[in-house]
Amino acid sequence: MTTMLLREVQVASPVHRLWAGTKIIAVLLINLTVIQMPSWPVLGLVVGFLIVVGAIARLPLGTLPRLPWLFWAVMFSGALINVPAGIAAVLHYVLTILFGLTVLITSFMIAWTTPMGEIAPALAKLGAPLRKLRVPVDEFAVVVALTLRGLPLLIEEMRILRAARKLRPNNGVMQRATDNPLLDILTAAMAVSTRRAGELGEAITARGGTGQLTAYQNRPGRRDAIALIIVVAVCLAAAAITYIH
Repeated sequence: MTTMLLREVQVASPVHRLWAGTKIIAVLLINLTVIQMPSWPVLGLVVGFLIVVGAIARLPLGTLPRLPWLFWAVMFSGALINVPAGIAAVLHYVLTILFGLTVLITSFMIAWTTPMGEIAPALAKLGAPLRKLRVPVDEFAVVVALTLRGLPLLIEEMRILRAARKLRPNNGVMQRATDNPLLDILTAAMAVSTRRAGELGEAITARGGTGQLTAYQNRPGRRDAIALIIVVAVCLAAAAITYIH
């Protein structure tokens, strides 16, 4: 379920060839549109646009995360709580949940179509004007890049730790009755994270320091301008639908 959330789907497509900054701006515009104009017509327009983008990007259906049954159970319980308030409240609740999932999927599009090494340089370039205000743009870009690179590793380590704990013998000699499974996993996760952080720091130092994370020389081109024009057109169409509706 979690293995593809922050990892690139390595296929050749026009979406993959776009500059990372273009995709960041596009996702920001779409998410702002969704948040500011929540309605069923806008949801249909945005979902349809994302399906088209996913098809152009050649993303397989398996890329979508498979949410656990507990998530759907909680969502269904929330819908039941709104039943006494009427069908309008239930529909509004469902609309809110769908919009939240749409915002998440839109954000994941960046990770699915962009190498993680291109995120930090794009953020540094987009935030370049803020350097005049003495905003630590490069440091912020490095933090984001390291977080995006580290999260998949941490998720995978957590899965391994959970599987390893299930294999432990469950008896009075090997496991005391007072053992706390959550505490054990958290302690092991902290130890693994510390080791991973040390290894990552050594690897970054060997490659020239954190400055190299923002030194990727990629530039937007004509295809990026076309992509942004399309995204702006979709956002304007959503605004028009909201005005008419």
